[in-house]
Amino acid sequence: MLEVKNSALIVIDVQEKLARVMHGKDRFVANLEMLVNGMRILEVPVLLSEQYPQGLGKTIPEISQALEGNTAISKTSFSCCGNERFTSALNSMERRQLIIAGIEAHICVYQTAVDLVTLGYEVYVASDAVSSRTLENKNVGLALMEKAGAVISSVESVLFELLKQAGGDKFRAISRLVK
Repeated sequence: MLEVKNSALIVIDVQEKLARVMHGKDRFVANLEMLVNGMRILEVPVLLSEQYPQGLGKTIPEISQALEGNTAISKTSFSCCGNERFTSALNSMERRQLIIAGIEAHICVYQTAVDLVTLGYEVYVASDAVSSRTLENKNVGLALMEKAGAVISSVESVLFELLKQAGGDKFRAISRLVK
């Protein structure tokens, strides 16, 4: 089970030129925004990556605004783990449960998830906050991640698993997010 004190969110490559061609783009972006805002409410740290931003653009405004104050880690490796700045930032957080969201599910998200599982992290994939250009590729990515040992979950499942119980200000704020 996810624990707030041991969790972090990794948002992978949700950039201008990529995001606009994703399958189910509007729903994907809305779910990712809900997840990011939920992490802020729960005070769970977030790492943000950008794949070759010179060519693919910056993180989309809906997400960069929600992550104000987070600096994206620029990378050229498909896996975030192929970037020393990313691995250094991740290690400094001292979190062992990682929630992953972003694009593309069958490339960068998949390769990052597999590397993190191999490194001994508990990896949770928010399936409704990942996408690929086609539904088939998204499904392939999710299946491969699950086979590698990642837990396939959803945004609402992750948020309520972190909450643990009803009641209080954080529960009310999360409940408003998901409605």
